[in-house]
Amino acid sequence: MAHNHTHSAPAGNRKRLAAAFAVTAIFMLAEAVGGWISGSLALLADAGHMLTDAAALLMALLAVQFAQRKPNARHTFGLLRLTTLAAFVNAIALLVITALIVWEALRRFYQPQPVTGGLMLGIAVAGLLANLLSFWLLHHGSEKKNLNVRAAALHVMGDLLGSVGAIVAALIILYTGWTPIDPILSLLVSLLVLRSAWALLRESLHELLEGAPEVINVEKLARDLTLNIPEVRNVHHVHVWQVGEKPVVTLHVHVIPPYDHDALLQRIHRYLHQKYQIGHATVQMEYQPCATPDCELGFDDDGSDAAHHHHHHGEQAHHH
Repeated sequence: MAHNHTHSAPAGNRKRLAAAFAVTAIFMLAEAVGGWISGSLALLADAGHMLTDAAALLMALLAVQFAQRKPNARHTFGLLRLTTLAAFVNAIALLVITALIVWEALRRFYQPQPVTGGLMLGIAVAGLLANLLSFWLLHHGSEKKNLNVRAAALHVMGDLLGSVGAIVAALIILYTGWTPIDPILSLLVSLLVLRSAWALLRESLHELLEGAPEVINVEKLARDLTLNIPEVRNVHHVHVWQVGEKPVVTLHVHVIPPYDHDALLQRIHRYLHQKYQIGHATVQMEYQPCATPDCELGFDDDGSDAAHHHHHHGEQAHHH
């Protein structure tokens, strides 16, 4: 899913992503039609798998695109969340596709269907070549891979396995006429799809529910600030979330009244930026200790945010 931390060569990334997306989408259609005509469920399952790749590539493309849209008064973060929303919808669609394929595979164990092995083999081989081409497109180019492109390449790797599975099934059907191998392999490919769909669902839902980014430990961040900046006595009411690729944080710091308020604020921002790559932080400085007992992370015993229960001394500062 969308998490690129390098912004090098977006144009090159975009071209490679677009080419890989075109290749994947065309062959996904070929596999779906071929699976339908030849009666092969393994091909249909692999087409479902290629759909996950096409969607991943499309989202990576959109992320590159939307990251360039300027924020406005209505959308102060720009449209960065759209990719997360797309990932969420994609994950749900994949779960539905997987369920349909598993259902059909189980049905076929009871009522075996004829499968045209030759046609199935031809299309599976073409699918394998298409995957190799996509993989090459994604791996070749600017050295600093953005994470989107890497995730898409991983998808395509999983897809290579699906195509190899379909080729094996086609060969077995051609040489032995044993058709149950087709639904068996379609179940294996479904497991691959299920794994990527589940990861995608978890990650996108976490981001939509304003979860803290995996890479940031909120308690450690509060401790680090206290340990590394001598004037900081205590850090509380920390909120970290993520919009598109960008972590955003708001926090209160209880500080020893500094000789130079702005310089201290600058140091806090610089520390957050260098140590945690947080470019967007809102820091509220307070000169009096926090009034509620549970200041550390800003939650009272009942779980509600303590921020609303005590008065602030000091001023609010905002920084990009």
